[in-house]
Amino acid sequence: MKCNVGNTDRTVRILVGLILIGLTLTHTIGVWGWIGVIPLLTGFFRFCPAYTLFGLNSSKTK
Repeated sequence: MKCNVGNTDRTVRILVGLILIGLTLTHTIGVWGWIGVIPLLTGFFRFCPAYTLFGLNSSKTK
């Protein structure tokens, strides 16, 4: 797995993931909030399979 998620992208993914999971745990939104696990994991691992599929890369390292 090559790193294809940059720093800003990573920060946004982790924040969005944590917010969605937090809203789910507080019963503010339904179980669909668990979808926040996906951006959280892609942020932590700095790898997004969808980026590979579409040939995108927000990381500065090549």
